[in-house]
Amino acid sequence: MKKQAIISAFAAAAIFTAAGIAFAQSATVQTLRGSDVSDQNRVEDVFQQDEQRFPRNYRQQPPLIPHSIDQYQIDLKANQCLRCHDWTVAGERGAPTLSMTHYLDRAGNQLDRVAGTRWFCNQCHVPQADAPALVDNTFRPSN
Repeated sequence: MKKQAIISAFAAAAIFTAAGIAFAQSATVQTLRGSDVSDQNRVEDVFQQDEQRFPRNYRQQPPLIPHSIDQYQIDLKANQCLRCHDWTVAGERGAPTLSMTHYLDRAGNQLDRVAGTRWFCNQCHVPQADAPALVDNTFRPSN
């Protein structure tokens, strides 16, 4: 009797598993953004670049980028930010120069080029956009 009950339980489990797999494969998943992953992501006007520079909210905050960086190449081989912001060309381009901390290695030695630890600008710096807050925020800037 026990053996028959165990066999029946395993058979029922196998049937439910097969039915669940069939149902899961037929289900469609809705995306949160309302389009397919391969579709171009449309950005509404409210999320476009703001022409005016935003003030910093706290001391040591990395400055926000006041222009688009959509087509910028920043990888191991190239960093297009340096075309304007490297200390050797910033004056003639009218762009802010990088902080001297970007030219220090881990040991504090001064370098003639941007340190590898500061190479990927968009780790700290992001383009500014006048976008609505996604969640309530009670943060107040320091004085």
